[in-house]
Amino acid sequence: MPKVMLVAGVMSGTSADGIDVALVRIAPGRMRPLVTLLAHEGFPYPATLRKAVLTAMNARSISTAELARLNWRIGIAYAEAVRATADRHNVRVDLVGCHGQTLYHQAQRGLYAGRNFSCTWQAGEAALIAVKVCAPVVSNFRPADIAAGGQGAPLVPLLDWVLFADAKRGRVLQNIGGIANLTAIPAGGRAEDLIAFDTGPGNMLIDALAEKLLQKPYDRNGAAAASGSVIDPVLRAMLRDGYFLLKPPRTAGREQFGRAYAAKFLSACRKHSRKPEDALATATALTAESIAASYRRFVHRRMKHAPLDYIVSGGGARNATLMAMLARRLEPLGCELATSDEFGLPAAAKEAVAFALLAWQTWNRLPGNVPAATGARRGAILGQVTYV
Repeated sequence: MPKVMLVAGVMSGTSADGIDVALVRIAPGRMRPLVTLLAHEGFPYPATLRKAVLTAMNARSISTAELARLNWRIGIAYAEAVRATADRHNVRVDLVGCHGQTLYHQAQRGLYAGRNFSCTWQAGEAALIAVKVCAPVVSNFRPADIAAGGQGAPLVPLLDWVLFADAKRGRVLQNIGGIANLTAIPAGGRAEDLIAFDTGPGNMLIDALAEKLLQKPYDRNGAAAASGSVIDPVLRAMLRDGYFLLKPPRTAGREQFGRAYAAKFLSACRKHSRKPEDALATATALTAESIAASYRRFVHRRMKHAPLDYIVSGGGARNATLMAMLARRLEPLGCELATSDEFGLPAAAKEAVAFALLAWQTWNRLPGNVPAATGARRGAILGQVTYV
């Protein structure tokens, strides 16, 4: 029988900007688990570690020694972040759910050494966390879904359904991290009724341009983009990218929208304007338009015309320019834009809470994926358990 547990969820996204830790009380419920966020803390990566992570993500080749060292160094950072959060809030953690730092994610099957298969890799040594926190750790969540025929992502939809499904209102949960993804839950919907997929770039492209053009890690509050003008020919051309035409389930990452894509995007912008603000305005518009187009094309007709809340989380929720662009595109479709903070869940904490829930599911031998979202043939118990 599942029991009440205090679980630390740990998340570091594709932007590789740092670590979010959520302390979550999870209890069995009659229809679904009862999830309560107790505390949330954020820990920026040290500059040297972030550089190492980004280098590994973008490397055409890298030594096994370098990857081994990076795996352990990230594990140390996770362990210190969880321990600091637990100490700060004077709690004892029963279980840790750690997503890991994605270094590579290939959702589509590809040929390698004579076989076609999908694959994924998240770094961060779980044993270090288990020892430092004195609690078992569930990690490496994505492979079990891929082995069951899924794309290994998105994995947040279970939390979306647990916290936000409503008998009378439709809900769209839009996360804007490095990559943007949505979960759409029709009014009165069951988990198997939802649709979820990656819409495309979130903050990843904007951050890459801010780093290149402004020498800043991101465009704070969208200020630079707000003072620029969208380069319409570039925006239209980029929206013709084949990814945006794929039907769900679909997932994206740095492989589609990372450094190489940013270089191509900036080169296209410079044919029309040399102003950094114009490139950032166009990148921000691409995120907003790709989200709105994904909703319009794949979700809008399935929401049964019930009142609808469009709830945004992730770092993008703090970008006022992006939120304004998104609102202008979604409001004509009947979407009322809000942030998850307005529903009691801090935007920056949501993904960490999701992996706390997934760890609890795994500990209790319960499936954590939603096949309707990932394309898996069946529900799968996700992750690997590292004991103390």
